Parts: sequence; C-alpha cells; structure tokens
Amino acid sequence: MNDFRLDDFLPYLLNNAAESTSRAFSEHYRRGYGLTRAQWRIMAHLGTFGALTASEICTRGFLEKSKVSRAVAGLEDAGLLRRQPSTHDRRAELLSLTDKGQQVHADLAAHARSFSVTLTDRLGRDRAEALADILRDLIDPAPQD
Repeated sequence: MNDFRLDDFLPYLLNNAAESTSRAFSEHYRRGYGLTRAQWRIMAHLGTFGALTASEICTRGFLEKSKVSRAVAGLEDAGLLRRQPSTHDRRAELLSLTDKGQQVHADLAAHARSFSVTLTDRLGRDRAEALADILRDLIDPAPQD
C-alpha cells in the first residue's frame, strides 16, 4: 500500500468542489430553460464579453470545440444566439445573444449572483475572497491543447 491519499489530492478536491457547486447551480438553468452546462457557459461568456467566436469561447472557458459546436447549435435553434460572419476572419463567425438570449442571460446572471452570495455566506467573506484569489492563481492563462 502506498501513502497516496485521494482525499488529500488537491486536483481531486478542486474537481469535486467544482462539480458539487456546478450541479447545485445547474438546477436553475436546466429546469428553467433546458440548458446544458456548456450552453450556460457560452451564454455567460457572451452576456459578459459581447460577441465572440467559438474559438474565443473555447479558450476563455476551457471548453472543447465539439461541445461548443453542439451547444451553439442548440442555442441557435432555441433562438437565444445568432451567428454573423466575422469582419476580421472570413473563416470565423461571431456569436452573440439575441434579445431573447439577453433576457435569459439577465435571469441567469441574477440567479448566479444570488448563488454566489449564498456560497460567500457559507464560507464567510474573507475565506470566499481568499479562495477566489487562490483559484485565479491556479487558472492557467494559456491552456495547452
């Protein structure tokens, strides 16, 4: 037997914490709008940063291209997202939220703020701020494929 303890392995703890909080938050966008996690994340990026290409969303959100492609198609079918040719790159399309998408994003963003407040209350403001700082330090600014 070795001395490795899974419950002390930081990546395992980070993943489980992310899964646990993500599942709790997902109830709102799944039940209310039938969105997948990838669709919510795409909407969050577009609602926060404005029009982006799928590649930019993949990079910013650490998402796989195939998941983004499927999620974008679903959002477009639901009337939440539109595609426009990029003026800078003929191979790329700019993705943006429709008016309906902006309304859904506004509701989801309000719920996200409330959810974040609940987590902050659970941890306490100082611990929550320290955790956020630590997590930002752990995020690799240039993900490798």
